[in-house]
Amino acid sequence: MDATNLKYDVKINVFFPKSSKVEKLYQTQGINGFYESIENRKECCYVRKIEPLQRALGELSIWITGLRASQSITREKLNLVEYDEINKVIKVNPLLLWSEKDVWAYIKENKVPYNSLHDEGFPSIGCAPCTRAVKPEYRTFFSWKCSSYRCYENTRFKTST
Repeated sequence: MDATNLKYDVKINVFFPKSSKVEKLYQTQGINGFYESIENRKECCYVRKIEPLQRALGELSIWITGLRASQSITREKLNLVEYDEINKVIKVNPLLLWSEKDVWAYIKENKVPYNSLHDEGFPSIGCAPCTRAVKPEYRTFFSWKCSSYRCYENTRFKTST
């Protein structure tokens, strides 16, 4: 993040999960409770990801994302511009039709700073409990331990590694 702030002369706002909510999550679920049930995973995602995102989007009217259709089957139906009813913002997905190859070509050509975990096999960087390194041929289905599609509705993808 520091490299991005320096390159583009910006200061990225950071929104963390509320510590009281994380503490309560661990008190009720234990440290790895998200592996035990769909409900626990949804609560973990809400505390760690959804609630901080909602605070970040709070007073904005437009949200520009980095979502790409090829990242998952749940993203294939996205539009370039849509209204996010839940967060009450216009959601713009400018990279929607880009491939992973397109993204990396742009990063290299324009010297865009990126998270070094990508160099270690992490195709997506999310919260620590749910992100893992995977071989390139398995990226579509196994880059997230607890994503909504792969863990919530289809527990055969559940893993504890």
